[in-house]
Amino acid sequence: MKKLLHIISSPRGEASFSIKLGNAIIDKLRTAYPGSTVNEVNLVELQFPHLEEAHITSFFTPAENRSPALQEAVKHSDEAIQAINDADIIVIGAPMYNYSIHSSLKAWLDHIIRAGVTFKYDESGLHGLLDNRKKVYIAESTGGIYSEGPMQANDFVAPYLKTVLGHIGLTDVTIFRVEGTAIPGIKDIALEKSISGIHLN
Repeated sequence: MKKLLHIISSPRGEASFSIKLGNAIIDKLRTAYPGSTVNEVNLVELQFPHLEEAHITSFFTPAENRSPALQEAVKHSDEAIQAINDADIIVIGAPMYNYSIHSSLKAWLDHIIRAGVTFKYDESGLHGLLDNRKKVYIAESTGGIYSEGPMQANDFVAPYLKTVLGHIGLTDVTIFRVEGTAIPGIKDIALEKSISGIHLN
């Protein structure tokens, strides 16, 4: 039995390939770990806030010194970090938009990457403070082919997510892709091919 956290960042609802792939990963995890629970967080529906001055001020103000406004400002961040801490396995849906991630996912990441809470620097350098034994699966969807070939260098989704998650201590990251969803002759079988290639590790 595992506690699963499913992060959704696509605004396309039932038409979303990243959501379909993420759900397939969740299904395989629930089969592998009977009795597992799923905490699904839809960042688009939640309208996770982009960072503003109040959020940043709250991050760097000790909890006992926060005004009511700063206590409210830090709630999204604290709740997001708690959800990660509670999870054994994290599945993040990441559709590609203009070679990168959707702004809702970037906003979520900005709230969970907090100095002194999820990472720190000391004399020896950077240290992620989250449990690096947690497994993370990325469900990436792209209209083109980015796993190989001439467009591979333009994929800023997978490298960015692996880097930024590693920054906070989540280093065990596996990428699953559904790609070619806009290419005739490929799009009709893209999802089926991707799901058949899901092997948990």
